[in-house]
This record gives sequence, structure tokens and C-alpha cells, in this order.
Amino acid sequence: MGMNMRSITLSFVLLLYVSIRTAQSSDGVFDVTTYGAKPNADITQILDKAWKDACASPIQSKLIIPKETYMLGVITLLGPCKSPIDIVVQGTIMAPVDITGDGWIQFRYVDKISLTGGGVFDGQGQKAWERNDCHKNPKCARIPMSLKFSFVKDSIVRDITSKDSKNFHVNILGCKNLTFDHVTINAPGTSINSDGIHMGRCDGVNIINSVIGTGDDCISLGDGSREVTITNVTCGPGHGISVGSLGQYLVEEPVAGLYVKNCTLIGTTNGLRIKTWPASPATGSVTDMHYEDIVLVDVQNPIILDQEYCPYNKCNRKIPSKIKISKVSFKNIRGSAGNAVAVKLLCSADYPCEDVTLSDIDITYTGREGPVVSECSNVKPVVTGIQKPIICPS
Repeated sequence: MGMNMRSITLSFVLLLYVSIRTAQSSDGVFDVTTYGAKPNADITQILDKAWKDACASPIQSKLIIPKETYMLGVITLLGPCKSPIDIVVQGTIMAPVDITGDGWIQFRYVDKISLTGGGVFDGQGQKAWERNDCHKNPKCARIPMSLKFSFVKDSIVRDITSKDSKNFHVNILGCKNLTFDHVTINAPGTSINSDGIHMGRCDGVNIINSVIGTGDDCISLGDGSREVTITNVTCGPGHGISVGSLGQYLVEEPVAGLYVKNCTLIGTTNGLRIKTWPASPATGSVTDMHYEDIVLVDVQNPIILDQEYCPYNKCNRKIPSKIKISKVSFKNIRGSAGNAVAVKLLCSADYPCEDVTLSDIDITYTGREGPVVSECSNVKPVVTGIQKPIICPS
């Protein structure tokens, strides 16, 4: 009789477990708490299991991380998946203080995902910034980026926050049709190499209605970036919105199609910048770059085409850049500069900039360095409307 009761009990438990798992699969909801997630505890293995189940779901699924604080180690959320996945992060996810490698949380080879929920990804980067010397030490230990999207298509990231990343907050590689909407990125201006959103070899990236403040470029475009739209973004602190640097490596793809509109830059080192290295090992190109309706508040270098970009004197400025810049427009750019040179167009002597236009530029400077001015070389821009400063007067 006892054995029969034990058998019945075991059968009931097994049936209950199967029914729970079936319910999770049948309604497409995968909540990490049903996998055993507890507040203030590590959920790395739990999230890995929940992701794999969601990825295998034959119907559109929802992966939920509720409103609590959780610890998470390095993880790769790998596709391809059978159906679209909505990842709803409502809580705060904390990175380990000491980790190395390329990335903390990586999404790879997935299509049609959404990452939403109002949650926070806290990279706990303070200790990493203190020891980060990668900008001058090629043998430095690798410091992981917070969120990496590699070969992700037709997806959206909305209403999430990245805080205090150890390295880049968001890195996008080989993606297509990827949108960031109402994203908040914050780290102090002293955080080293903490670009907000960096992309390379992507096609169709939209960054809209977002606030980015960090210690490096708010948004940066590497080689192969195509058809990028940046609208209603507030940037600061940081190094501005940058294309490049380009021309450092032998094999780089062209950058084409950037549209920046209705953005505000506050207290940034640079505003709207395209930067290429001199002494480029190969030719390259940057074309169709357009900036319109931009507000500047105390921006050190508001408009800058810098083809002599050479940080830490790691190159030979006497050898011109081989990157060709063309079809660039600045329209209705207004506000205040942090130094007297508000417009700097320093183009390559061997590959001069072509088809550069500036319309209604109204930038003031009230410091001690004199009246607001521009500097130009190897470029003959077309200028219309307001000219403050006078553009390329010589």
C-alpha cells in the first residue's frame, strides 16, 4: 500500500511538472521565476535555460525578467530561433564586478526579437575604468562591452537603460533593420572608452527618442555602416555623434547614408564629427552624411571633419588620409561653442572633400579666445543662409 501511494505521489509530481512545462510552452510565456530565479541571486544558468526554451517555441514567445535585482554572468543568447521573441526586462540586471572577454550579454544570429520592459542593465564599470589602459596598451586585458548584437535582423530595443558599462554600452555588428527607441544610456564623463552605441557593417539602424550620456562617443559609426537614422537624441556628456575613426586598417568597407535630425548635444567634446586617420593603409569612402536641426549647448568642437585624427601620436600626420569624404550637409545648426573654432573642416590633401554644404549655421562663442571662427583645408564648401562663423573665408 505504501509503495502504491509513493508511486501515485511520484506520478502526480511528474504530471504536475510536465503540465507546468507544457503550460509554459503552450502560452509562449517563459518567466525566469518559474525556473527558480530569486532576487539578488545569480540567474545565468536559469536565463540560459529559459532562452533556449523560448527560442525553441513554435509560436511567438515572451521571456520575462520581473521587477527585482538579479546577478548575471557572461551569457550568449544564440539563435536562430523558431519564432519571434519578446524579451521583457522589468528589473535590474547586475554584471559581475570582475569579468573579462568581449561582451557581457550577447545576442547572436537572431531575428525578430524585441528587448523592452523598462529594466536596467548595470555594468558596474567603475573598477574597470580605473584600470582601462587599452587606448595606449595593445596588450591590455580585454574589457567586456555590456550589450552586443551580432547578426541580428528586424528587431527593436525599447525602454531599457544601460548604466555604467565597463566598455561600450551597446555594440552592433552585422545587423540589419535594428531600432533603438527610448533608450537611456548613462555613465560619468570620466568613464573610459564607454561609447553609447557603436556600430559596424550594419544596414538600417535607427536610434530615436533616446538620451545618451557617457565618457566617449554617444553614437559612433564604424566601417560598413549604411543607412543610419538618428532622430530626437540628446547627447551629453560624451564625445558627440561620430563617424569613424576610419582608415586605420587595411580592409574597411565604405560608410554611406547617415541622417541626423532634431538632436541636442550638451557639454560634449565634439558635436557632429567625421574622423579619419592620416597615412591610411588603403583607400576608403564616407558619403551621404546629413545633419539637420541640431541644437548645441557649450560644445567644444561643434562641427568637425578631421582627416588628421591621430590620438596619442600613433601615426604620421604628414601623410594624407586616403579616405574620400563627399556629399556632406549641415543645415540649421545652432547654439553655443566651447571654443572659438566652431567649424573645423580639415580634409585630406590627396583626397579633398567634395560636395560639402552648410546652410544656416548660427553658433556663438563668448569665451576669451576671440570671435567665433572656422578653419578649413582641402575643401570648397557651398554656403547659404546664416554664417556664424563665416565659413572658410579664404
